[in-house]
Amino acid sequence: MRYILALIVAVVLSSTVDAQLSINLGFNVDRQPIWGPTGYDHAENYYIPDIDVYYNVPQRMYYYQERGRWIGRSSLPSRYRGFDLYNAHKVVINERTPWRNHTTYRDKYASFKGQHDQQPIRDARDPKYYVNPKHPEHNNWVKQQKQSKGNSKGNGRGNK
Repeated sequence: MRYILALIVAVVLSSTVDAQLSINLGFNVDRQPIWGPTGYDHAENYYIPDIDVYYNVPQRMYYYQERGRWIGRSSLPSRYRGFDLYNAHKVVINERTPWRNHTTYRDKYASFKGQHDQQPIRDARDPKYYVNPKHPEHNNWVKQQKQSKGNSKGNGRGNK
């Protein structure tokens, strides 16, 4: 009996760990900023070649050089005031600390400077982006999800 109980606990714990890993490593459109580019179900970091800045999606932090050192802040420094994140090209880099390899990324993606060829999440009309709480269609999406769940809970006789 103890063996069966231990086996059940092990299965439940392993499935919980697997679920957490798949959430952390998989879909994170709901956490990406609405100025982020469409086309990516998962993004750890964006590199913005126009201003040599990284944005870390999970931490919601910008990383940029200040006096030769990389620092992280929740907003861009004043020198980038007025910079249009919606129209700037962003490169998705799924690496934990890409600024540590900055020379490589700067050289590799220098050709993207000045390009304005990406659709931001804010402007996406694909419903998969509506899960993002800051998307303009999010509230309508939430209402639709609630209606769908309400309709599927019926007993086949309609709502009364």
